[in-house]
Amino acid sequence: MLVKKNFKQQMINGVQMGNGTVALQGVKLNVHCFFVDGVLIDTGAKSLEKEFTPFFNQQDIDQVVITHFHEDHTGCAAYLQKKQQLPVYMNDIKLEYCKKRPDYPMYRKLFWGKRAPFHAKAIGKTFSSRNATWDVIETPGHAIDHLAFLNRETGQLFTGDLYCQEKTKVALREENIPTIIHSLKKVLTYDFDDVFCCHAGYLEDGRAALQRKLDYLLDIQEKIIKHYEDGLSPSQIKNTLFPKKYPIIFFSSGEWDSVHIVNSIIQEHMKNSFSN
Repeated sequence: MLVKKNFKQQMINGVQMGNGTVALQGVKLNVHCFFVDGVLIDTGAKSLEKEFTPFFNQQDIDQVVITHFHEDHTGCAAYLQKKQQLPVYMNDIKLEYCKKRPDYPMYRKLFWGKRAPFHAKAIGKTFSSRNATWDVIETPGHAIDHLAFLNRETGQLFTGDLYCQEKTKVALREENIPTIIHSLKKVLTYDFDDVFCCHAGYLEDGRAALQRKLDYLLDIQEKIIKHYEDGLSPSQIKNTLFPKKYPIIFFSSGEWDSVHIVNSIIQEHMKNSFSN
């Protein structure tokens, strides 16, 4: 199978952005990492290590911070730790997981490569860079260990995979939409200006973009609960609200699917109904 790779970089408001893309059989995925004030935020994928390495070498990196454990964000962490002797920090929830070779499906290995083990340290609630103090904001939902980082001096917010796109149509099996809703509400309580997303890149008017995503998910949640209470099955709800068949659903053998959005919302609704 022919895998096509591409890499580009740009600087926006003092933030160096590296963006790697992998395309395979009609499915195109991309991932960003960011560098500012001595801090590298996420490391890209192992499959893009050759493409990202010149970008890393251009920066005067003091430390690496990770938004979450997924292989497209941690793929070059071992390289940075071993070759450049850089400290790596992340949520303590997945520290042990990242010390081992990960086990994830073949299609993800085709896109993102096989991440090598690395030894990160727990990041804590805040950290310091050369000229700033940063807030570490717990934002689970997409991943159990997901974090966002806010530079208090510049007001720049790095959201990992909290945003990705405004209108979520498919989700990973383990994603939890109600938890993402809570995380979006949480970050919106902070004072920030620029927003940088690891897949969408720089967001024009980032606060409004995050608010639009929150509004969209709240609307979808309301519709799913209504359909469920009207007696529709998760499959019927999926076909009603998400009729399009996205290539990633088939390519991932259902690890990505619209029905996971439906199921996570129904499960949370049932849990809340039971507790009440």
